[in-house]
Amino acid sequence: MSTISVRDVAALAGVSVGTVSNVLNRPDKVSEGTVRRVQDAIDSLGFIRNDAARQLRAGRSHSFGLIVLDAGNPFFSDLARGAEDRAAEEGLSVLLGNSGDDLDREAAYIDLFEQQRVSGVLLSPIGDRVGRLERLRSRGIAAVLVDRAVDGSAFSSVSVDDVAGGRIAATHLLDIGRRRLAFVGGPSTTAQVADRLDGAQDAVGRVTGATLEILPTAALTVLEGRSAGEAIAARPRSDRPDAIFCANDLVAVGVLQGLGILGGVEVPGEIALIGYDDIAFAQATVVPLSSVRQPAELIGRTGLELLLAESVEGWAGEPQRVVYQPELVVRGSTVSDAGR
Repeated sequence: MSTISVRDVAALAGVSVGTVSNVLNRPDKVSEGTVRRVQDAIDSLGFIRNDAARQLRAGRSHSFGLIVLDAGNPFFSDLARGAEDRAAEEGLSVLLGNSGDDLDREAAYIDLFEQQRVSGVLLSPIGDRVGRLERLRSRGIAAVLVDRAVDGSAFSSVSVDDVAGGRIAATHLLDIGRRRLAFVGGPSTTAQVADRLDGAQDAVGRVTGATLEILPTAALTVLEGRSAGEAIAARPRSDRPDAIFCANDLVAVGVLQGLGILGGVEVPGEIALIGYDDIAFAQATVVPLSSVRQPAELIGRTGLELLLAESVEGWAGEPQRVVYQPELVVRGSTVSDAGR
């Protein structure tokens, strides 16, 4: 008798594998009707969630690989925690690799995990790695993309709608009356940065008289943000933007330092500021930082769930696309009385 899988439950309930994962692990994120439908499918099929892990533990490896763009970014730390927590529930482990946004380092980690015969790899890719991931799959190693979805890809993915996130951030700045917006962050070759910028440009283009200046940075770091903030503060007041959307919270923290601490510019009085990710530190800055929240731990957890299913069941030919929606978090860097 064949083992009932997460994929079987998803098919019977008419939902994605990611939705089944949410019902099992984060039911508060799913509507009551969907929870009932998934639970009915579980009961009907006699699904036992630990079967897959028991099969995997009897196989060749107890480990998965996770390759992130920047292990120093709290967003990726939270993503890794979500993957590790899900793996630990099944007595499995996650090996972390930090590509540092470097293609050669990313390739080296993929090679290393292949040599170690991990059961699967979670990858936040820099560029197009489809060919390399297909090689992993041909050798029995599953692969799932996290923090990025690739159109037309044969690989499952868990991501956030970054275009919507950029639109949310810019719309908030426009809604509070700002019209001279700037986007700070880069490099633009990073897909997430490009998507967030696209969303912001769409929002600004819908408002007569609004403008969006693009100020690229070499990396998504506090130091790069601080340099950008100092440069903006050094301009004549009439030449400054009245609102800034940063590609992530680390850049926004740096911009806040460059504007307020080093440049003497009042935030949000003179310049409203919003970041992206909603890392834990965002609410602890001198001026609490408004941000667009990504469910980082949930992304990691769901990615591991998909990887676990594919590792045990093998490739079924139907990639899963799990896309979460970002949320606006308003604090004092855009609305001075927020939270009071």
